Amino acid sequence: MRDLTGKTAVVTGSARGIGKAIALRYARLGANIVVNYASSAKEADATVAEIERLGAETIAVQADMCVVPDIQRLFTEAAERFGQVDIAVANAGVELIGIAFLDITEEQFDRLFAINTRGTFFTLQTAARHVVNGGRIIYVGSSTTAAPVRGEGLYGSSKTAPRYAVQVLAQELADRGVTVNTILPTAIEGAGVFTESDPNPDQPDHPVRQFVGAQPGRIGRRMGTVDDVADAAEYLASGLAAWVSGQSLLISGGALQ
Repeated sequence: MRDLTGKTAVVTGSARGIGKAIALRYARLGANIVVNYASSAKEADATVAEIERLGAETIAVQADMCVVPDIQRLFTEAAERFGQVDIAVANAGVELIGIAFLDITEEQFDRLFAINTRGTFFTLQTAARHVVNGGRIIYVGSSTTAAPVRGEGLYGSSKTAPRYAVQVLAQELADRGVTVNTILPTAIEGAGVFTESDPNPDQPDHPVRQFVGAQPGRIGRRMGTVDDVADAAEYLASGLAAWVSGQSLLISGGALQ
């Protein structure tokens, strides 16, 4: 466990899933938490309540990560409430998988790139303007950017550009001692399609579960958990990672994707 007492973390898309797990982990480590949500007010309130039970200070801020003024307001409110921002986690995004490249529509393209690419880019930019010297910026990407997967051409493409932006930003913020890194989670229980619209996420014959189980080299042949990702987020936010920047940490249990 790493002590984050006195630090403030902004975690986008943290009402549920991976973002919530990271927010709770940072709260357990003593950080002040800014919970962000776009429309899940009820879930955000529940996350805030959990954080308060842990003894951490927290606020929930509604902000659409597709809208640049909303992104800017999120960080402004965080700084006004807690004085500064030490850690920023760009987690908000949407997942769309199992669609052949030739079947992708303009509407699907525009939706994913608006949130996963454009929204994340300006979240990273705004975070860079607000985090203190020596701070941390973390992007939650996708293991689909580590190796090509059929049916994930659109999703993987939308998550690739921010991964490159992280590497550039790490170079540009080096003189301030700000580290900028990417986490690349594999399929995660309680995240992505398993929290959005999938009607049968727990079925053993679910195609994502079958894909995960068939991959060689994966420890336990299991899906990842939100705590697996939070472990990585804890490391990258801690002093142990003070000299780690511009890197991508693949969370896949040893599989290539």
